[in-house]
Amino acid sequence: MNNKYQLQWFPGHMAKTRRMIQDNLKLVDVVIELVDARLPLSSRNPDVDKIIGSKPRIVVLNKADIADNSLTMKWLNYFKDKNIEAISANSQTGKGLKKELDNAIEIVLADKFKRDETKGIQRHAVKMMVIGIPNVGKSSFINRLSGRAAAKTGDRPGITQTKQWIRIAGKYELLDTPGILWPKFENEDDAKKIAFTGGIKDEILDIEDLAYELLGYLKQSYMDSLLKTYNLNDSDSELNKYELLESIGRKRGCVISGGEVDTFRTANIIISDFRSAKLGRITLEEPKRNEEN
Repeated sequence: MNNKYQLQWFPGHMAKTRRMIQDNLKLVDVVIELVDARLPLSSRNPDVDKIIGSKPRIVVLNKADIADNSLTMKWLNYFKDKNIEAISANSQTGKGLKKELDNAIEIVLADKFKRDETKGIQRHAVKMMVIGIPNVGKSSFINRLSGRAAAKTGDRPGITQTKQWIRIAGKYELLDTPGILWPKFENEDDAKKIAFTGGIKDEILDIEDLAYELLGYLKQSYMDSLLKTYNLNDSDSELNKYELLESIGRKRGCVISGGEVDTFRTANIIISDFRSAKLGRITLEEPKRNEEN
């Protein structure tokens, strides 16, 4: 990929967000770390462990409704094997979210609740800090918990610009924070996966190159989804990612003068279909043995 994703895209507000998180940790009881269920490792900021230290934490595999369910279960087990409490969430409907979160909080704050009870301290609203990389669905997650449009939402990264406290039925107080990225990806593969899901602004990316790379992933594990969605022939499964995009373009009528395929238009269709789950429930990574041990 010739380092196409190694961009200077760590603006000043990202450094400010990191300081904000560190400065406000003392105000909260637990950190809610949202990750994208389609890429649970790549969508985790590797600095988070260092930033939050020993503060109790719950990892939420958000957007589980568009991820491969069997792999989501594997990832939940992966985190729990690491002694990190984890739940999955469908932020579009919020089904079961409050109950799952209640149970997880009882587990991670059990010692605190017991200490407070021994001291005769009445339980107060649990203060939670919600963190995650841009476009992982923090605002939708918060709105589902609160039952109202308490946080701004959008399909592009960087919607939340400042911290905000949100009270939820007297039971929780949530501190929403802007998405936090890191200065440079050590692994370019992680950057590509985040770009697939919209975590990096499309304006600074080559959409055609992005679509070729996405097709490379999908061809390995979800070729049936491609064949079905785009009404391709079985023989198309033998095509390389460049030929595959051309075939999809022809099926979708993305043909310009001279009979050539409009690869830019086709690329946008493929990226959009993936992000909107028209290609089905897809997860781009699964726990490896060396990650599980």
